[in-house]
Amino acid sequence: MRTIERSARTVEEAIAEALEELQVAREDVEIEILDEGSRAFLGLIGGKLARVRVTVRDKREEKAQATAEFLQGILDRMGIVTRVEYSWQDEDVLRLDIQGEELGLVIGRRGETLDALQYLVSLAMNKNGEWIRIILDAEGYRARREETLRNLALRLGERVKRTGRRAVLDPMNAMERRIIHLALQDDAGVETHSEGVAPYRRVIIAPKRHRTDRT
Repeated sequence: MRTIERSARTVEEAIAEALEELQVAREDVEIEILDEGSRAFLGLIGGKLARVRVTVRDKREEKAQATAEFLQGILDRMGIVTRVEYSWQDEDVLRLDIQGEELGLVIGRRGETLDALQYLVSLAMNKNGEWIRIILDAEGYRARREETLRNLALRLGERVKRTGRRAVLDPMNAMERRIIHLALQDDAGVETHSEGVAPYRRVIIAPKRHRTDRT
């Protein structure tokens, strides 16, 4: 966070000098007036310069806090005692972790409630300004679900290779379908693709069709 102090004959002049040095607009900073200054008596003696402290706002951090507070408000209205913690996974990926009791109500069947909350929060917080990806989790549910899906993909992949018959999975959201695709992308014996329209879109695991060379 960048902060500088500047002095000038007036508060506005001091602010202008600070903004010019920081190369930012006024709406992007927080301004603290340290001393309003005073004019010299009869323009000769006793004058005092105005002094300000100007801090560049961390919009990324402000958005993270606002997003966590928005989610906390929803959970409070659901009557579930929880707390929300946040962290940045990447420059534009914000992770919100829900902690507390009765998290089964937050997660829902196969994470459906958690996915719905994630969609709602993402929609509300990205309607204005720079877009960020928001991931909601509840005490490690996402990691456990990812491991379950990866194991499922590997197991079904082996079955498809053994039987020569394709496997059709249950409908999944885009994030879960991606886990299946990635788990089998290096398997030379099977191929995956998705069929259907959300929310009924599902992954198909099929034997890989090998091309034959023709001379």
